[in-house]
Amino acid sequence: MSVPMALFDLIPVILFLLSSLIIMRGIYHMASKGAFALASGGMIVIFIAGTLKALYKLLVAFDICEYTVLNDAFFPMQTTGFMMAALGLCSMLLFSQKEKAAFAAVPFTSKMPFVALLILGTAGFSISLCVLAFRMKKRLAGVLLIVYLAAMLGMGYLSSRDFSDPGMNWIGEGVNVFGQLLLLISVRSLDKAGLEKFEL
Repeated sequence: MSVPMALFDLIPVILFLLSSLIIMRGIYHMASKGAFALASGGMIVIFIAGTLKALYKLLVAFDICEYTVLNDAFFPMQTTGFMMAALGLCSMLLFSQKEKAAFAAVPFTSKMPFVALLILGTAGFSISLCVLAFRMKKRLAGVLLIVYLAAMLGMGYLSSRDFSDPGMNWIGEGVNVFGQLLLLISVRSLDKAGLEKFEL
């Protein structure tokens, strides 16, 4: 693991944080407390997961230590985070927000349910934002969110490859940065279009 690669890994984490803050600020007025807590909690978990993995890479790159717990925590945390965020956003779009209902996160211990949840969560998160974009008549943002989803699913495939190969690692991180840039551009567009005042 090289130092430039470890530092590069911080970029998508920061981009996702910026996107999350815009989304949270934008949906606060239209989501019930339960839906907002679930969506924002999920995005926070995703950010923490990315931060832990980036920290793991930095520790390895600087030859400090290889604290594998940080790396091992990434997959279940990211999966759970995307599922929480998706449930929060989907419930905001599909159910009356006058009802203060909240979903309970269910823990999973085996890997395959996490894979399924990661796919469903990523898709639900992206598609919910895409629906919101089209309702706001921001078609370009909606299209970019579809490409974002494709990039994130591509990242899921790439993460199953041999990341000990530096070339594959750079490709994976490049796709991740590209995807997070699309997310940030999309939600920034929704923010400029008045997400904070938009009514469902």
